[in-house]
Amino acid sequence: MGPRWKGKEAEAKALADPITKIVSQLQSSLVHSDSQGILSGCSVLLAVDAEQTKLLNHTCFGVPIITAEKDKQWFQLSLEEAFYLCNSLNCLKVVGEGNLVKGNNQLWSYMVSKKKTFPAFYKAYSHLRMKNWVVRSGSQYGVDFVAYRHHPSLVHADYAVLVSAELEGNGSGRLKVWSDMHCTLRLCGGVAKTLLVLHVTDNSKIQTSPLCLESYLVEERTITRWIPEQCREDQKQVQKWTL
Repeated sequence: MGPRWKGKEAEAKALADPITKIVSQLQSSLVHSDSQGILSGCSVLLAVDAEQTKLLNHTCFGVPIITAEKDKQWFQLSLEEAFYLCNSLNCLKVVGEGNLVKGNNQLWSYMVSKKKTFPAFYKAYSHLRMKNWVVRSGSQYGVDFVAYRHHPSLVHADYAVLVSAELEGNGSGRLKVWSDMHCTLRLCGGVAKTLLVLHVTDNSKIQTSPLCLESYLVEERTITRWIPEQCREDQKQVQKWTL
């Protein structure tokens, strides 16, 4: 299945303004302003100016929050988004209690304490982001993430992403029951998305710092429904044209 662009000019707009360029602009802007996020439970709050608001929206980092402040726009970043900006792009600092900046190791420990599956989910998230996919929450589709080629206003998501992990000897248990597999595939088919399973494995068994990410491996698998009737029709067509 190829990309499903929204409108005749959508593809041209995406090619003229690639996502890599916009992410680079966001990175430079956050570094220049020495931006700091604030830890808030299982998310990070970030106040930005008008230019950064536009860049965050275009790159799909965070969710804007409506406040009474007119000179600032607040965004709520997920743990994966915040750590990606801190650790991978190195353009954001995060403060905790006492307004003290947390180092990457401290931030990692905090996020793992808030979300046990964070190491695997972050590895999957960063894996897609580093391949220039725009990654958003997939909760509305019953999956972990959805992946777009560009901004969702220009193109529909290609993939519905599930993260499967076996870290510290504990399997995720997802898609191991046939009924779960069938329901997920039917849902993905109904919204014209391909199911992408990212299986994350860890060779070091140590999750005390982000350095453990170097030992994580990500295996990509796309899963689609096999429809016998269509396959038989396709075979007949091939045989007909071959003759």
